[in-house]
Amino acid sequence: MTRGLGHRSWNRARTAGWLALLLCLAVELQAASLTGEIDRLVKSSPAAESAFWGIEIVELDSGKSLYSLNADHLFVPASNAKLFTLALALARLGPAFRFVTRVVAATPPDADGLVRGGLQLVGGGDPNLSARAIPYRAAPVQANPLAGIEALADQVLARGVKHVDGGIVGDDTWYAWEPYPEGWTVDDTQFDYGAPVSALSLNDNMLTVTVRPGAQADDPAELTLQPPLEYYEIDNRVRTVVAGGVRKVQINREPGSRLIRLWGTIPLRDGGEEMLVAVDDPAEYAARALRRALQERGVTVDGGVSVRHRFANESAVTNGGVELARLESAPLGEDLRITGKVSQNLHAELALRAVARARRNEGSRPAGLEELNAFLSEIGIDADSFHFSDGSGLTRLDLVTPDAVIQLLRFMYQSPTRADWIDLLPVGGQDGTLKTRLGQSPAAGRIHAKTGTLTHVSALSGYAERRDGTWVAFSILVNNHNGHAAEVRGLMDRICTLIVE
Repeated sequence: MTRGLGHRSWNRARTAGWLALLLCLAVELQAASLTGEIDRLVKSSPAAESAFWGIEIVELDSGKSLYSLNADHLFVPASNAKLFTLALALARLGPAFRFVTRVVAATPPDADGLVRGGLQLVGGGDPNLSARAIPYRAAPVQANPLAGIEALADQVLARGVKHVDGGIVGDDTWYAWEPYPEGWTVDDTQFDYGAPVSALSLNDNMLTVTVRPGAQADDPAELTLQPPLEYYEIDNRVRTVVAGGVRKVQINREPGSRLIRLWGTIPLRDGGEEMLVAVDDPAEYAARALRRALQERGVTVDGGVSVRHRFANESAVTNGGVELARLESAPLGEDLRITGKVSQNLHAELALRAVARARRNEGSRPAGLEELNAFLSEIGIDADSFHFSDGSGLTRLDLVTPDAVIQLLRFMYQSPTRADWIDLLPVGGQDGTLKTRLGQSPAAGRIHAKTGTLTHVSALSGYAERRDGTWVAFSILVNNHNGHAAEVRGLMDRICTLIVE
């Protein structure tokens, strides 16, 4: 009897061994097939073949490499750099972290409601003093971009303030005044995606200029601003042309200038064009908004608007006095989701500085990058495999290898925050920057990945959930492509479909 049981046990062990061997052979065959298919795809397009591709694909359960091409070479990652910033913020601060914006006075209001010495609007790094919907929703939301500022004004009014003698100070000293990271171009800084970084940020530090046709041909175009705050001088030379004519509206603001120039043509009955312009001093912009909100509520404000910045070599300012109003942000996890889904550059930069302030008591870009380097070292990523100069990937000074991206993805997948982490990423065919990609393919809903785009640079890194329920991490970084970016993105999407299938 004992002998028979031993024989059956031996047979079961032998069968298990054969099954394990067959499974390994299947994985090998699958990897070989995937390698051949990806190689054919990359060589099928002249634009792709002349570019520099880096690809790494790894099965998460086994750690087995399914495909590798130039995985140890350095690439400009574009917004794939946000993966590192998002992971850092989630690991160091946690999803429940919050920011606070305050209104402070030197003294409380007197019996007549008078505040002497003015008010300070003190930024605490909140990225969502805006109209953005929280929690994140894929559909556009129309809301009041000044709602947060108006809520603060309501609190000031409720404290009995009727008269402010001394104006409004916009104070963003919570972070050092380093509005533009190294490597951002002059063109970047004119528009919303290159808006300056400030601890006091309002409406993503941008305004929307909407251009619509005038009443009849040859009339100047009609302009509206959102938010409706006077900040820039606008030289409008856009002319209305007959219906069916050409709409071509151009915009320019010279660095350091407060003059926006608009020129071109817009046809009658045209629906209009929106242009997103960066605000060059967000703290001043926010202070102007608070002054306007108080005046609309009947508060007299004597004195103008000024700003208080802190340079990196200066100590942080302590804003004492009497707190008249405060606004607490949504949890950080909600903002990280927005940042990941829509690839919001300003929010990524603010997250980097928030980590620096919390961990090193210095809200600056260099301190944030030092903390990022320390984090990546802790999780075992070699220092030679990356170099970051910002938190968003807008600079071309950032470099990273596909292998380093995979190491980060594997670490976060195995971490206790896995669910929160994956939830930050766009989903193919469903939301964020992947909403219009992969929707009609077998990969729809199965790709959770961060996109990245600069001129001649495309990137896509994240996770694929295969049909059998297993998960794969992948990183595709493409530099120096000189064709249409849509063609390269199409090849990336086909690679994702191959992984899923």
